[in-house]
Amino acid sequence: MTVLRRIAERPSVRTLGSVVAALVVFAALLVAKGADPISGYRAMWDSITRDSGAFGDVVVRTSPYLLAALAVVVPARAGLFNIGGEGQLVIGAVTAFAAAEVLDQHAPRAITLVVMAIAAMLGGAAWAALAAALREWTGTNEIISTLLLNYLATLLLGWLVFGRWKDPTSTGFPRTRSLTDAERLPIIWGRVHVGVIVALVAAVVVWLVINRTAWGFKLGVLGGNVEAARRAGFRTGALATSALLAGGALAGLGGMLQSSGVEGQLRPGIMVGYGFTGILAAWMVRQHPLKAILSSFVLAAVAVGGNGLKIREGLSAASVNILMALMLLAVLGWGGARRSAASR
Repeated sequence: MTVLRRIAERPSVRTLGSVVAALVVFAALLVAKGADPISGYRAMWDSITRDSGAFGDVVVRTSPYLLAALAVVVPARAGLFNIGGEGQLVIGAVTAFAAAEVLDQHAPRAITLVVMAIAAMLGGAAWAALAAALREWTGTNEIISTLLLNYLATLLLGWLVFGRWKDPTSTGFPRTRSLTDAERLPIIWGRVHVGVIVALVAAVVVWLVINRTAWGFKLGVLGGNVEAARRAGFRTGALATSALLAGGALAGLGGMLQSSGVEGQLRPGIMVGYGFTGILAAWMVRQHPLKAILSSFVLAAVAVGGNGLKIREGLSAASVNILMALMLLAVLGWGGARRSAASR
């Protein structure tokens, strides 16, 4: 029994068990809906593996999911919870588009994309800075502030798309002008763009920074014991703020990659759910930046596989959001139960 208990307590086994439990519960919901769960899961699998274009969509969607996950990973190192990845993604897309508007196609493609990426990272960091400032000056919990800022970012996007940036040729559908080729990320194959490589590099850089630098070490101390960090002479407020800003910058970059690499324009509802999926991707692997690559890929496959449910079982493609929510509850519930047991 001791051996089995040790095996069950391994993080990889707990995560796998959480995913399996979520799949079982989702299967029960499909039965209640009158659908065949086995056929539904097979449809999801077939929609990914039998279509090369769908596999490319999975790879492409992995990019914003991964950067949204990294936006959770870095603050988590300092013991903070960044729930604002959704808003930071949106603001990153907005500031990237604003940079493209300022350049107005007067710069070479490479310079344009670099400027857009920098603007997106600054925009995401600035949005996270609002939550950091509220935390530092008023003691507002970053969970509440980052969550509420998601809705403000969505409202800001809507205001721009319905007003100042609305394309006059959109014929009733609110959206901005389409980005030009010089403002779009280069394509590697199919729909897969170079932003996928950027996201993978970002994951490696984050892993190196939090494990191989003094700043990363200080974040770990802060996340482990705030009082110990204070006694060591660390500027805890500045460290916490820097962690949130770094997370916001990563999410902002994800917004730029999605808008420039896939969408090609801004519209209401762009990247809805991406930030919250990033939270799930991070929590599934206990905030490990390299393992988040795999979890982001798996969740991207689930999201794209939802098309199979729509076609074969007549269910909405958004049904997979229920599956993702169940995964999140299972992962958090199991982890929470383990921490509670350890604290007794």
